[in-house]
Amino acid sequence: MQFRRLGSSGLEVSRLGLGTMGFGVAGDEDERQLRAFLDAGGTLVDTAPIYGDGRSERSLGALLGDLGVRDDVVLASKCAVAVRRGELVADASRRTMLQQLDESLRALGTDHLDLWQLHGWDETTPVDETLSALEHAVSSGRVRYVGISNFTGWQTALAQTRVTARPAGLSFVSTQMQYSLLNRAIEDEVVPAATHVGLGLLAWSPLARGVLTGKYRLGTPADSRAANPTLSPYMDPYLDADSTAIVDAVIRAAEGLDVAPAHVALAWLRDRPAVGSMLVGARTADQLTVSLASEDVELPQEIVQALDDVSSPDGWQD
Repeated sequence: MQFRRLGSSGLEVSRLGLGTMGFGVAGDEDERQLRAFLDAGGTLVDTAPIYGDGRSERSLGALLGDLGVRDDVVLASKCAVAVRRGELVADASRRTMLQQLDESLRALGTDHLDLWQLHGWDETTPVDETLSALEHAVSSGRVRYVGISNFTGWQTALAQTRVTARPAGLSFVSTQMQYSLLNRAIEDEVVPAATHVGLGLLAWSPLARGVLTGKYRLGTPADSRAANPTLSPYMDPYLDADSTAIVDAVIRAAEGLDVAPAHVALAWLRDRPAVGSMLVGARTADQLTVSLASEDVELPQEIVQALDDVSSPDGWQD
């Protein structure tokens, strides 16, 4: 697997990262996925304390310890989103952030995170308080690099400008955003802002919740997220007529190249400006293996242009 440095930093990560939101649920599938990822040469592994109410971090931490591979991964987690009375809320206060850091380190069985990311923007906490907590985490040796996630364009520029102006000399190295052929909205403001201030882009949901694999082309599989009444509202925007046209284009390209549709979708995104890595999550190790094989796929320019055209801003999803 090839590697890239995030933004203008020295942090090197694999072009495909492992998203572990589903860890802690499927038993031995977690180990199979981690082994497959590492065997393919992957390094970036991403989690968060709110994933599975902590199950993701605990499962991942146990595996890193059991397999003895902590030093082989770039371990990333998050903070500043917490559960209050059963609901997710933004909380980038110093108290909550440092408490979440301590809990993440315990769950993951490590003394430091390679990348610690603000999971979202908190409009109620003073920015300088949030930044001081990040600085303390780095100066205490518990965090190596810091990043942001799900920030708008102006929030991205403000955060980086503010933190680099402080005496500690800290800077963000990455921004983690939803990005795929079915969701290119960040190209309007976030990508230019991130590029301008020197941030690498970590793309989450690069297969648009699995839609770009073509699995919904002939209907809704019974075991899919779209068939789940709780999850289906999150899927509906990716199953409309515009999305179907994009998926059809991906499948035609895949048939012409004799590769899987996921390979086409991931290869297109991998080579977009500012993208440092794509975070691929999977329900099974077999699904993950398909995604990992996209590393060997290079798209002809005419296919890239065709996908650019069919997924142009007119088809962006909110």
